[in-house]
Amino acid sequence: MSVPPISASTSKPACTIGIVGLGLIGGCLAIDLKQLGYPVYGVARRTATVSAAIEQGVVTRAGCDLTLMAEADVVFVCTPMATIVPTVQKLAKCLPESTIVTDVGSVKGEIVAAATALWPNFVGGHPMAGKAEAGLVAAEAGLFQQRPYVITPLETTRSAAVDRVFEIATQLGAKVYKATPTAHDQAVAAISHLPVMVSSSLLHTCLGESDSRVKILAQQLASSGFCDTSRVGGGNPELGTMMAQYNRLALLQALQQYRYQLDTMIDLIETEQWDALSQRLSFAQQERPKYL
Repeated sequence: MSVPPISASTSKPACTIGIVGLGLIGGCLAIDLKQLGYPVYGVARRTATVSAAIEQGVVTRAGCDLTLMAEADVVFVCTPMATIVPTVQKLAKCLPESTIVTDVGSVKGEIVAAATALWPNFVGGHPMAGKAEAGLVAAEAGLFQQRPYVITPLETTRSAAVDRVFEIATQLGAKVYKATPTAHDQAVAAISHLPVMVSSSLLHTCLGESDSRVKILAQQLASSGFCDTSRVGGGNPELGTMMAQYNRLALLQALQQYRYQLDTMIDLIETEQWDALSQRLSFAQQERPKYL
C-alpha cells in the first residue's frame, strides 16, 4: 500500500534546508521537506542529478558547489559513510557558525566524534528507512513516516541543535529516538548489519552446493521464505562493506554471538534433543513481535 504524501504546512517554516547528496535518502528528504514548506537547497556531484532535481521540483535550488549550503540553516549530509566526515570538513570552510549540520549515516560512533570535532554544531542522525532501488529516481514522498529516526548527540552537543533536528524528524512523520552513538551502533549491528552478513552467507551457502542439479532445483523452488531471509543479502555491496568497516567491533560481537547460537542449534540437532529444540523455536516465535 502506498504511503500518502506529507501535506504542506499552512505557514512557511522559517529555516532553509540544505541537502548534500541527492540520492535516495537525500531525495526523499528533499521531497518531504519541500512539501512541508521548507526552501530546500541541494548539492550533488553530477550535473545530471542537479538538473533532474530541479526539473522534477524536488528542490528549490541546486548545484554542484558546496558554497550553496552557506545559505542553509540546517544541512543534511546524505553522502556515503566514507565521505560524511570529509564533506563536513569542506562544509566547515563555507558555513556560518550558526548552521546546524546533521547526517544520515547508519554508523554513528567514529563519524559523530570526528564530525563534531570539525563542526561543534553537528548532530548525528540515522533515519532507518530505505528501498532496494537507489538514486534520485527512486525517491518518493513519505518514506520516513512511522519509521525510526535515531538522533545521537554527544554530551557536548548543543541542545538547540538537537531540538531542531528532532523537530524536523518529527515533522517527517518518523518515530524519533535519542541514543548515544555507542548504543546506536551496538543496536543496529544486531538488527541491521548482522542480517546483511547472515543473509549474504545464506546465499553463499546455497551457491556452494556442489551438485548443479540440486542447486538449479533450489533456485526453482525458492519462495517467500527464502526471499524474505535473503533480501538484504542481495542489497548494495558497497553499503554492506561500509557497515562492516565503520561498525567493525560491534558487528564482530554480533557475529560471534550469532555463531554461538548456530553452534547451540547444531548441538541440539546432532544430539537429537527435539524437546529442547522445540522450546528454543517457541521462545523465538514468542519474542519476535517485540522487534516488529
